[in-house]
Amino acid sequence: MNPKTGELPGMPGGSRARNETEAERLDRNWASLIQETRVVQTGVQLLTGFLLILPFQPRFETLSDGLRVLYLVTVAACIGATVFLVGPVSAHRILFRRHRLDDVVLAAHRFAIAGLTLLGVALICVAVLIFHVVAGATAGVIAGIGFAVLFALVWVAHPWKQRTEASDSHEPQ
Repeated sequence: MNPKTGELPGMPGGSRARNETEAERLDRNWASLIQETRVVQTGVQLLTGFLLILPFQPRFETLSDGLRVLYLVTVAACIGATVFLVGPVSAHRILFRRHRLDDVVLAAHRFAIAGLTLLGVALICVAVLIFHVVAGATAGVIAGIGFAVLFALVWVAHPWKQRTEASDSHEPQ
């Protein structure tokens, strides 16, 4: 954060633009982050649960070694995403009333990015696995590439473009 302006990197205007104190900004950022992770936590936990029952299905035995490895990568990514997306709650509980909300918000921000990255990996792998089993190896590869591009565009490129444009429009004239 810029101590003179109260701005976070990539956040023109910072606390001063909102007329809020540092504590109010941290509270707002924390509430926003928790709401965002709440949106994806349930989905990633359900996906993890469904993936955990697959090895106990009779058809699982017919999967090739390569698809079993892909399955394990998918499960690992889902469990990792769950850990990172739930991590901020644990950090908040442990640091509660210790006046460390700045540390919690920064860690939660990083955890959310890691969790979303792992969720993207898990969803791409799930798509490859499903398309491969249902329609064949070529369909699995096409689905994997297609969804990887979609995630890169929607989750990274578009927000990054908006961030860059917002930074450019708030530069001093």
